[in-house]
Amino acid sequence: MSRVKVLGKSILLIILILILVLFGLLWFDYLGIIHAKSSFAPLFRLIGLAPQNSVSASSVKELVLADIDNDRFAKRLEALDIRAEELAKREADVKIQEDANAQVAQELEDKEKSQAEREKTFNNLVKKYDDRNVNIEQIVANLNGMPPKSAVGILVEMDDQDVIDVLRRADEIAAASGESSTVAYWLSLMPSERAAEISRKMANKPLSIN
Repeated sequence: MSRVKVLGKSILLIILILILVLFGLLWFDYLGIIHAKSSFAPLFRLIGLAPQNSVSASSVKELVLADIDNDRFAKRLEALDIRAEELAKREADVKIQEDANAQVAQELEDKEKSQAEREKTFNNLVKKYDDRNVNIEQIVANLNGMPPKSAVGILVEMDDQDVIDVLRRADEIAAASGESSTVAYWLSLMPSERAAEISRKMANKPLSIN
C-alpha cells in the first residue's frame, strides 16, 4: 500500500515538473528568448497570447551588423539635428537681415518724404516770392502811371513792408531803364512821421523784413 502511495506521488511530481517545464518553455518563447513559435503557436492562441516576433541576432556577425546599422542611424539622426540647427540659425540670420533691410528702407522712405516736403515748401516759397514780385512790379507800374499825390495816397494805406518793397522795386526799375526814380518825391509827399519810419526801416534792413 505504501509503495502505491510513493508511486502516485512520484507520478504527480513528474507531471508537475512537466507542467512547469512546459510553462517555462512557453514563457521563454513568449519573451523571445527561445524560438518555438511553430510548436507553441496553437497553445498561444488557445490562451489568448501573441508570441514574441522579435528576432535576436544569432551570431557575432549579425550583432556587428546590427551595431553598424544602429551607428549609421544614430549618425544620420545627429546629422539631421545639425542640419536643422544650421537651417534654424540661417533662418534667424535671414530674419535679422530682413529686419535691418526693412529698417533701412523705412529710413530711406522717411528721408524721401522729408525731402519731398522740403522741396514742396521751398517751391511754395519760390512761387509765393515770384507771385509777390509780379504783384510788386504791377503796383510800381500802376503808381508810376498816376499823379504823385494819388500814388502816395495808395502807399500810405499799405503796410510798411509792402511800401518798402514797392519803393525798392521802383528804384530798381528806374535804374534799369535809366530814368529818374520818383521814390524820393513820393516820400516827401508822405506824412513826415510815416516817411521817417519807412526811411529808417529801409536803411536798417536793406532786405525784406519778412
